[in-house]
Amino acid sequence: MRTTKVIGLAVGALVIGLLAAPVAQADTADGSLTDDQVLTAFDVQNPAIGRLDPALLTAIQNATTAAAADGVTMTITSGWRSPEFQQRLLDDAVATYGSLAAARQYVQTPEHSKHVFGAAVDVGGTGADQWLITNGARFGLCRTYANELWHFELTADPYGNCPALLPDAAG
Repeated sequence: MRTTKVIGLAVGALVIGLLAAPVAQADTADGSLTDDQVLTAFDVQNPAIGRLDPALLTAIQNATTAAAADGVTMTITSGWRSPEFQQRLLDDAVATYGSLAAARQYVQTPEHSKHVFGAAVDVGGTGADQWLITNGARFGLCRTYANELWHFELTADPYGNCPALLPDAAG
């Protein structure tokens, strides 16, 4: 009887210990973000931000500061991505849209994605995309695709002009 109680206590302690153990955070080393993560351009400890091209990082940080002065909170919903993560996004889009051609309207291949090279950011926050569409060229930041209000790249010319929008990620 004593052995049964000891084993029961040991199992109980193990279960309680497992329940109390911290839940492991999702690995975001590939540039992915969990649904509850909110990043700004200053969260450089996160690879999605820290692995951005330095010129793009400076531009989006300056734009974030200027937007805040105008009362607009700008977050980053996606930045740098590993080739593997980009491929997963493309595979998911193929499954969603039914073909590679349809998926490519929204997701580039890893070989061509500006995110993989740290040369693109997707912004979030109420009004942040509209603020950046209006003011981004001052910082060299331009919206790239007609079907993505949130996607920006460092493509303004020296005079602050943005190139014409591409219809979608497929070009």
